[in-house]
Amino acid sequence: MKLAQFWQKKKEKAQCQLCNHYCLISEGQTGICGVRKNIKGKLYSLVYGKVIAENIDPIEKKPLFHFLPGSLSYSIATIGCNFRCKNCQNADISQFPIEHKLKTADFIPGNKIKPEDITKRAKKAGCASMAYTYTEPTIFAEFALDCMKLAKKAGLKNIWVSNGYAAKEAWSKIIPYLDAINVDLKFFNNETYLKICGAKLQPVLDNLKFLKKKKVWLEITTLIIPGLNDSEEELIAIAKFIKNELGAETPWHVSRFFPQYKLQNENPTEEDLIYKAISIAKDIGLKYVYGGNISAAGLENTYCFQCNQLIIERQSYKTKRYDSKGICPQCGQKINLII
Repeated sequence: MKLAQFWQKKKEKAQCQLCNHYCLISEGQTGICGVRKNIKGKLYSLVYGKVIAENIDPIEKKPLFHFLPGSLSYSIATIGCNFRCKNCQNADISQFPIEHKLKTADFIPGNKIKPEDITKRAKKAGCASMAYTYTEPTIFAEFALDCMKLAKKAGLKNIWVSNGYAAKEAWSKIIPYLDAINVDLKFFNNETYLKICGAKLQPVLDNLKFLKKKKVWLEITTLIIPGLNDSEEELIAIAKFIKNELGAETPWHVSRFFPQYKLQNENPTEEDLIYKAISIAKDIGLKYVYGGNISAAGLENTYCFQCNQLIIERQSYKTKRYDSKGICPQCGQKINLII
């Protein structure tokens, strides 16, 4: 447990300023994420240094396909999330505080680890970056930020895998240390966002534009869920937003849904729908579109958007590159890669 950074006192309550919920938290209560608590008028992070997941992952697993391709990323998380996604694949840890009605730091699961120890482990493992992932990094921002500062000093890049709901007050502290981010753009309909995630669409869109403006490397992921965001109209809307607001070079990952958590009775996404989404996006003009959670080969490869030459071949998180320092060997086109 540690005194939080991102909050201010509002009369008898503490207002959290980490995300766009801007929770007003009464004495003895926690915010929506379940891991930030008002104790005697001050806001505390209950999960500081309590790491529930710690792994060495291929960076492609985030997924990030154009940022340090083929490298390893030291990945960590604490419990908790500011969303309530009914399809969450990590609900056992992201929704732990809510499902177990946690109220004190005494029952926070995870291994107590210092930021400097995590950085040392990442360097020793030969990782090129550290990733704050699995749950929502915004809710453990104080701990993530301490790790990020040390990672920078150690020559490591910092990556977030996020729902994109952080508040402007938090971004001002995080952006200087953030190198790349994959943001879930889950739906393009506010009602669906509210119903499935318990959050609003507009803050996510605003943050995506803000991150692009701040030149943080950005990739987008959309899980295609039957009956929720699989209409041609919504897929077109997302693709047009990415092209017009974020740039045609921004990678878009469209992935198959499989029944999870509170949507276990739904059907998995048909593979044909992934092909359809990719086709729509390319027709609109996106240069790099990828299919995820699908058995078909080739949908995760990177091709030159100019001549269709294979640039990066991916299979089971293994990569083989054919570019020459980010240049297409066939036509000389510059490929949007951070290498």
